Amino acid sequence: MKKTIACILLISVVSSCTSKTEKQSGPEPLPIIGTWQLLSGTLIEKGDTVVTDYTKGRSFIKIINATHFSFTQHDLNKGQGSDASFSAGAGTYTLKDSTYTEHLTYCSDRAWEGHDFSFTLTLQSDTLTQRGVEIVEATGVNRLNIEKYVRVKNQ
Repeated sequence: MKKTIACILLISVVSSCTSKTEKQSGPEPLPIIGTWQLLSGTLIEKGDTVVTDYTKGRSFIKIINATHFSFTQHDLNKGQGSDASFSAGAGTYTLKDSTYTEHLTYCSDRAWEGHDFSFTLTLQSDTLTQRGVEIVEATGVNRLNIEKYVRVKNQ
């Protein structure tokens, strides 16, 4: 009986001295999961700057879940008139610190499919800014793209 109590006591002492492995703490990932409305886009290419206001005449949303993203853009005139437009794309992404990299698997402009695009993200309150270089050699695209989104609130 004394040996049993001694063994239990010894096991208790040894197990209480064992250190637990602590999870390494690092910066929290940016909370980007959700639906985002594009407010403005700035393209800088070959010295020219084009700023597009996506709140007038068109709508563009990006939806991000834990592993995938998608985007859809269209005019607000139901495809009628000279400003008729539609584009869409989707794929997977990675997020490491503030570096967000999209792998575009599907795109209405098929020359963009299969490309990776890395952006630096900044998040302030409900505003997400995405900044990075887009290169698609087949189309001659080599430009800096800066996009400003606002989080869509659940209705």
